[in-house]
Amino acid sequence: MIKTTVITPMQKLTTLIALMALTVLPLTAQIDLHSHAVTQGYIDYIKANGAEMDEGFPIPSWDVEKHIAFMDKAAIQTSVLTMPAPQPFFGDAKTSAEVCRKYNEECAALKARYPGRFLFCAALPLPDVPHALEEARYALEVLGADGIKLATNSYGQYLGDPALDTLMAYLDAQKAVVILHPHKPSAVNAQLIADVPLASYEYLAETSRAILNMIAHNVLVRYPNLKVVVPHCGSFLPNALPRFRSLLPVMVKQGIMQPVDVDANLSRLYYDLAGAPTDDVLDALLTITTPDHILYGSDYPYVAEPVITSGKQALEVCLASHGLDPQEIFTDNARRLFGANVPLRTCGDKIVRLAEIEVVPEYLEEYLAFAKEVGETSVKVEPGVLTLFSMQEKDNPCKIFILEIYADKEAYQSHLQTAHFKKYKEGTAKMVKSLKLIDTEPMVGMEQFGKLKDKQKSN
Repeated sequence: MIKTTVITPMQKLTTLIALMALTVLPLTAQIDLHSHAVTQGYIDYIKANGAEMDEGFPIPSWDVEKHIAFMDKAAIQTSVLTMPAPQPFFGDAKTSAEVCRKYNEECAALKARYPGRFLFCAALPLPDVPHALEEARYALEVLGADGIKLATNSYGQYLGDPALDTLMAYLDAQKAVVILHPHKPSAVNAQLIADVPLASYEYLAETSRAILNMIAHNVLVRYPNLKVVVPHCGSFLPNALPRFRSLLPVMVKQGIMQPVDVDANLSRLYYDLAGAPTDDVLDALLTITTPDHILYGSDYPYVAEPVITSGKQALEVCLASHGLDPQEIFTDNARRLFGANVPLRTCGDKIVRLAEIEVVPEYLEEYLAFAKEVGETSVKVEPGVLTLFSMQEKDNPCKIFILEIYADKEAYQSHLQTAHFKKYKEGTAKMVKSLKLIDTEPMVGMEQFGKLKDKQKSN
């Protein structure tokens, strides 16, 4: 006697969903190359030495939870953390090294605590090169730092200085990403920088000065594996480089400079768009680089959240007007730069479930708004959230199904702790009449199909 199995509509739906889960395309999200972590240990040391106003403006307060909340609002998946200015060096090399060590260990802990949300480029206690070399080794080989942050100058020791060659040789051997950031020039008019903020002019000049000094010493050709990120839309380099090119032959002829390959040096440079990337600025930047070397940067927490979010929207328009792909600038270039260090939305041990929800009718519109917000935010900013796809029953709109696919158990647990999910959970508590979570498994015999589809996507 043949046994007949009756398949319910819900069973059909869950079977279809399990099959869909095998073929979900991985999604990407935006990566912020220019942000700062102002840890308590760092700020305490700076204040203890009376240096909190050394850069001409206050160091902003910073909190990791607020940083993540900002990232969620701005649809940023991953931020690269670096130490801000000023450089924590006040004549005591040993103490400076201890401060940098503590800072780097705190950043490494943040990276581990919030998987996929943070990378970090380690701080070094320059101008003391031996301690800096020791810290670079520890950060890259022990802590798993994603790169190194270097100041344009450390109390007069500018990038390009031959004294830094041993450090550069090590970073070259490690094929390190190096993120640059301007610091106060070694000699400035105190009244001038009090009247005109450093960030409005001196920072741009300072960055350009450091890069030209590196080129003049052929640093990026001598150490070709370095990948150096220039901040603030290339600073003044689009204007300064043509003058440098025209002066170089004259200086070489006079025996004042050595011949250098300017273009070969430039080919190792990348540029973040922190600052004010207007149409004119982007036009100028494209005269010295190519779109695959341009990256997004927010400059959080030094720039206010509303300015960053509105600036991102304006940047998308600006990129489109230049025929540039926002996906490349906001995500893909950073993935290529950092390689395997950037978390991808992969197809591992997925958790696939269906949430069956019945909403109280008078709250339906309000509930749908909450669901839309948490769905869009989660997929944009959480590497492990692969899909949150909502459906309504055709004849009963208050009956809602949400297909949830997570990369693994850890991704699911992390999702439950996010601010946007907690907001959704608390905000909709009174709106939900019933909730049923249905876990699914791949159809028997379909696992190989899923693996084949994943392989096709990776190719």
